[in-house]
Amino acid sequence: MHGPGIRPQAALTWETVHVAASGRTVPARVLRPKGPHRGWLVWAHGGSWRSGSAGDWHEACADLALHASYCVVSVDYRLAPEHRHPAALEDVLAVVDWAQEQAERAGVAPVAVGGDSAGATIAACAAVVRRDRGLALSAQVLAYPPLDPSCRAPSYTRYVGNFPTPQGLAEAWREYRGGPDAGDPPGLPSTPLWVEDLSGLAPAILGVGVFDPVLDDVRHYAGRLRSAGNDLVYQEFASGLHGAFLQPPGRLTGRDDPSALRRWLGTSLRDRRPAEAAASPPGPAAGPGPEPKEKS
Repeated sequence: MHGPGIRPQAALTWETVHVAASGRTVPARVLRPKGPHRGWLVWAHGGSWRSGSAGDWHEACADLALHASYCVVSVDYRLAPEHRHPAALEDVLAVVDWAQEQAERAGVAPVAVGGDSAGATIAACAAVVRRDRGLALSAQVLAYPPLDPSCRAPSYTRYVGNFPTPQGLAEAWREYRGGPDAGDPPGLPSTPLWVEDLSGLAPAILGVGVFDPVLDDVRHYAGRLRSAGNDLVYQEFASGLHGAFLQPPGRLTGRDDPSALRRWLGTSLRDRRPAEAAASPPGPAAGPGPEPKEKS
């Protein structure tokens, strides 16, 4: 079944796979548009690193697959606090490796990685790890990733009561990473914000809403990506809130459509030229962050 407002999904099929990874298996849901598709996108769901599943994200990921004309692989990664960092990152990386094998067999471009909210943080870290290991990615597709465990940016308190609250998100970070003195294992960052060298990363598609508490951190990270010479497509949504990726289409259109961010992520990935997907070409330098823009 599909929820109210979500496009009927007769145009795709799906199956569950179990990816072998260092003595364990990682479940994932593969959503394939019928007919030719442009590539493979591994998706990490949101849920503050502590909740969520490929099943919960099925309809949104199916809609993303249809907008992008990509085969989307939604990962059931291990959740905190039972499994702290880097468990989720390692699971996503294992599925990216598996999807890359599928892409090579099909003769399509290198696999892309993406996610929403906490999953976008994991996906952005996966892009850093893949770069460090000399492994290709065609793109990183990121919806409003939380980036700073301290949650100190002004946007966290700009609109009182907006989800996530700084207190709630800081608690989620602690359960994901451990206590305040917890460090990251070598080569496996928990947030890309703490990575000193951001050059040479996969091209990024990065979206966030202007009412989202993580806005300032995302805007700052977008500026760092540009300054490091990465290819970046960045968009701020005038009516966007945290969690917009899961929203079904409403009666409104354009920038006021609650599903506009998901549609934009998919079409931005779909419309990339193959040459853009092969590498991360240098781009113009930027200041602390790009100016707000609206999508209509």
